[in-house]
Amino acid sequence: MNCGYVALIGRPNVGKSTLMNHLLKQKISITSRKPQTTRHRILGINTTDAGQAIYMDTPGMHADQKKALNRQLNRTADSTLMGVNVVVWLIDRLEWHEYDEVIFEKLKLAGLPVILAVNKVDRIEDKDRVLEFFAAAQERYPFEAILPISALKRIHLEELESEIMGLLPDGDLIYPEDQITDRPERFLVAEIIREKLTRRLGAELPYELTVEIEKYEELPNVTKIYAVILTERTSQKSIIIGENGEMLKSVGTDARKDIERLIGAKVYLQLWVKVKKGWSDNERALQSLGFQD
Repeated sequence: MNCGYVALIGRPNVGKSTLMNHLLKQKISITSRKPQTTRHRILGINTTDAGQAIYMDTPGMHADQKKALNRQLNRTADSTLMGVNVVVWLIDRLEWHEYDEVIFEKLKLAGLPVILAVNKVDRIEDKDRVLEFFAAAQERYPFEAILPISALKRIHLEELESEIMGLLPDGDLIYPEDQITDRPERFLVAEIIREKLTRRLGAELPYELTVEIEKYEELPNVTKIYAVILTERTSQKSIIIGENGEMLKSVGTDARKDIERLIGAKVYLQLWVKVKKGWSDNERALQSLGFQD
C-alpha cells in the first residue's frame, strides 16, 4: 500500500479547504469566501484500497504579517512542508500572484515532489490559454504533474488522487482505517461556529474573533455545548449579537444543525460573546487559544 502525508498549500482563498473536503467526501475543514478562514493545520485522512493519503489543510501563505495572528498563520503554513511526502500547490485559475514567487522559493528549498493543481478551470472558456499556461509553468518548475481541476464541482479529482497516490511511499497504514481527522470533536464544533460567524458577518469582523469551547457535556439524550465568541472591541460585540439578539440566534441555529450532523446526536448550544482586547496581536493569548501548531 502507498501511505504518506500530502500538504495542500497556496495563497489564501484559493480553495484548499474545499479541495480537502471533496477529496475526503466529508466536511472536515470549514469554508467561506473570505480569505484566512483556515487558521489551523488540520489532517484529513483518506483510506482506500490503494493506501492512505493524509491531507494537511493549512492556512494560506500570505505576505501580511502585521499582527501576531498573521505571523502564526504563516509559521503554521511554512511548517507544513516539513515531514510531508507530496505537495499539492493549489492556484486560482491561470494567474500567478506576487506571493507565489515566495512559494516557488520555499518549494525549491524543500525539494519535495510537487503537483500543481489549477483550480476553477470550469470558469475558463479559452482552452488554448490553459495549454499555454501549463507549458510555461513546467518551464518554471519541475512539477510532477499539472492538472486542471474544480474542487467545488469535483472535476478531475480522481486524476489528482491517482497522481498523489503514485508519489506516496510504500508502507503500512499510519492511522486506523475509520479515522478521518486528527482533531477532537470540541475543535470541530468551535470551527463550525466560527464558520457561521464568518459567513454572516462583514468583511473585516471575522478576522478579529475566535471561538472557545468552555464546556462540552455528553448526556444520554443530549450533548450540551457552551461556547464563547471572543472579539476585540465592544462595538464588535454588539454587531455579533445583533438587534434583539437576532444575529447570535441565527448563528447558533445554523451551527447547531451542522454540529448535530457531525456528532449524530441532539445538541443544546449556548453562545456568549465576550470582549478580549488585542487577542489577535498577543502571542501568549494565541497560545492559550490553541494557536500553537
